[in-house]
Amino acid sequence: MGVRNLLVGAAAALALGLASVGAAGPAALAETVLNRGNGPAPATIDPHLATAAVESRIIYDLFEGLFTVGPEGLPVPGVAERYEVSPDGITYTFHLRANAKWSDGKPVTSEDFAFSWRRLVDPKTAAEYAYFLWPVKNGEKISRGQVPPSELGVATPDPRTFVVTLEKPAAYFLVALQHRSTYPLQKAQVERDGTAYLQPGKLASNGAYRLEAFTPQTSVKLVRNEQFHGAKDVKIDTVYHHMSDSQDTELRRFRAGELDTVVLAPSTQVDWLKENLPKSIAFHPVMQTWYLAFNMTKEPWASNPKLRKALALAIDREALADKVAKGGELPLYTFTAPGPKGYTAPLPDWANLAQAERDKQAQALLKEAGYGPGGKPLRVDLLYSTQESRRRVAIAVATMWKQKLGVETVLENQEQKVQLNTSREKNYPGLSLLTWLGDYPDPLTFLMQTYGRTGKGNFSGFKDPQYDRMVDEAESITDPAIRLSKLAQAEAYMLAQQPVVPLMVGSFTTLVGPRVKGYKGNPMGVVQTRFLSVE
Repeated sequence: MGVRNLLVGAAAALALGLASVGAAGPAALAETVLNRGNGPAPATIDPHLATAAVESRIIYDLFEGLFTVGPEGLPVPGVAERYEVSPDGITYTFHLRANAKWSDGKPVTSEDFAFSWRRLVDPKTAAEYAYFLWPVKNGEKISRGQVPPSELGVATPDPRTFVVTLEKPAAYFLVALQHRSTYPLQKAQVERDGTAYLQPGKLASNGAYRLEAFTPQTSVKLVRNEQFHGAKDVKIDTVYHHMSDSQDTELRRFRAGELDTVVLAPSTQVDWLKENLPKSIAFHPVMQTWYLAFNMTKEPWASNPKLRKALALAIDREALADKVAKGGELPLYTFTAPGPKGYTAPLPDWANLAQAERDKQAQALLKEAGYGPGGKPLRVDLLYSTQESRRRVAIAVATMWKQKLGVETVLENQEQKVQLNTSREKNYPGLSLLTWLGDYPDPLTFLMQTYGRTGKGNFSGFKDPQYDRMVDEAESITDPAIRLSKLAQAEAYMLAQQPVVPLMVGSFTTLVGPRVKGYKGNPMGVVQTRFLSVE
C-alpha cells in the first residue's frame, strides 16, 4: 500500500540519518541541557485533551504512539515495529516492539493502547480530537453516547498485538496515527492516580523523556527516559520548555544565552535579526493556515453570506504576508494549506483579481447586505491571542476594513489558551483570528475544522448538511486521486459559503543557537528533542 511504503521509506531515511551521525559513544560526564522557548503556557500535557501546538511540542517529547513524527515531518515507526492491513482495508494488525517500556520500567502493551483509544472517544473525556478515531468501528457512536466505549473496534489478542477494525476503508488512517491524540497512556497508572496522573513523579511516559518538573507559567522540565527503546540515540539529557506570551521576551532571553531555540521570533524584529543574527534566524514553511472564523451561531453572520464575503474580499493578503507578518508567510485563498501530496486546493474565482477589483466587489456586496453608505453602520468584534504577531495582523485587518468599507472594528485580546477556549465554546460575538497547523499530511485535517459533526473543534460553528455529505462521500472512496478530487469539491463548496476567511500560509521564524545541532524545520512544525544534540 502507498501509505505503508511511505512509512517504510521514512523509517529507512531515519535509519540512514542516525547511522550517518555515528554510534553513540560513552556517556559524557557533563549533563547536556537544552533550553527551548516554546511560547505561551500549555493548557494541558494530556495527549488526549491537548489542542495547541505549544502543548504538542512537549507531548511529542514525552510520548510515542504506534507511529511518531520524524525529522522530515513524515510518520516513522514508533511503538509498532510492523503492521499488516487486510485486503479490504478494514482490519489493521499492529505488532508492538518487545522493548517498548514506560518510564517506570513496565512494558507498553496493546491493552494500554485499547484503554487509551477508548478514553479518547469516551464522551466523559470530552476530547476535541475524538473524531480522529471515528473511522474505527463504533468510534463516532461512542462519542455521541450511543454505545459504550467497550464497543470500540479494537482487540488485544496478546500484549504485543493490537488489532483495529474500521467502519470502512480510510485512506488517511495510517498517517493520522502519527498524531499525539492517538498515543497511549499507561492504563494502570491512570486508573490508580485518577486526575493526578499528570503530576511530576507520577506520570508514566513512553517517549524519549519523562516529566521531572512543571512550574506554572515558567517551564516544563523533562529528563531523558532511560527506559525508552531508543535511549542510546538520545543525545540531550535534560530539556526545558520555557513559557512566555511575549515573543520579544523570548528574543531577549535568546540573545542573553538563556534560550537555545525559539519557535517564533517577533515579526517586528525580522529585519534586525537578518542583519545581526543571520546564522541564527531561519524561516520554516509549515502546513498551517492563518484564518478568521465567523461565529456562525450568531447574527448577523449566520444568515448573511454577502456580508461575510465582503469582509473576506477587502483583506489584502499580499500586504499581510509581505509587510505585516514578514516571516516567510504567503498569501492564502484556500483553507487547506499547501503540503498534502496530490491535492489541488480550489481557488475562489476572485483570487486572480487585482486587489482594487476585489475592493470594489466588497463594497458592492456590503451595500447589498444592507450595510455601509446608505445602510446600517457595521461594527465588528475581532478576537485574537496575546502575541505580537497576532496583534499586528488583527490591527492590519481592522485598518483595511475601515479604509475600504468604513467598518469599525473592536479588537479584543486574550491569553492564547483562553482565546482557544472562547472560540471552541462559540463565546465570541464576531470573528476570531486563529491558526490551524495540520495534524497530518492530508487535506482532511483542514476540512474537518468546518465539518458540522466535529463539535467544539469547529471554531466557526459552521453546519451544512450538504458539505458534511460531500466530505463523507469523499472518505468512502478508496481511489486516492478520486478521493482528493472529491475533497477539493467539498472545500470549494465550503469556501463559497465563507464561514472562514483564509489569510496566509504559516511559516515559523525560528531562532537556533550555534551549539544546537540537527534542528531542521518541517511542514508539521514538530522538531522532537530526541533528534537534536548540543555542543
